[in-house]
Amino acid sequence: MSLRHTRIDTALGTLTLAADRESLTGVYFPHHWHPPAAGALGRRIDARADPVLATAAIELDEYLSGRRTAFDVATATSGDPFQEAVWEMLREIPYGTTTTYGALAERLGEPTLARRVGQAVGRNRLSIVIACHRVVGKDGRLTGYAGGVDVKRRLLDLEQPRPAEHGRLF
Repeated sequence: MSLRHTRIDTALGTLTLAADRESLTGVYFPHHWHPPAAGALGRRIDARADPVLATAAIELDEYLSGRRTAFDVATATSGDPFQEAVWEMLREIPYGTTTTYGALAERLGEPTLARRVGQAVGRNRLSIVIACHRVVGKDGRLTGYAGGVDVKRRLLDLEQPRPAEHGRLF
């Protein structure tokens, strides 16, 4: 089975998951900024009938319910060398932390590339799984997100440690 997709209901609303061969290739919000071209997702199937899509659906549910901090589902990206470099850095941002577009540009060796980094982040097809929501503006301000800034805030809030109940650790 090659190109295929499914739709799943989540705490964030309906998401479209796309896969090709043995890898997840897309996680799309209903009004995604850069949706795939018509027909680029292949046929629609039931997520439970496909190992890749079923794994992705389970892991997304676990993540959104606070029971998972990293994804194990196999993923595949297809960008130009600059995008791939940015997406690799996104994979390295630890759960519960943020970085800035400028910091990513500096890691690439050119601080003036922050805008281009932002464009690559915005083209990430694997929202949530490759955590582009962890990238914020230089002053910590939330900037655009394919699922909307409100969704970005919800994802960042989800990743914050919960205070100990009544100040107790146990």
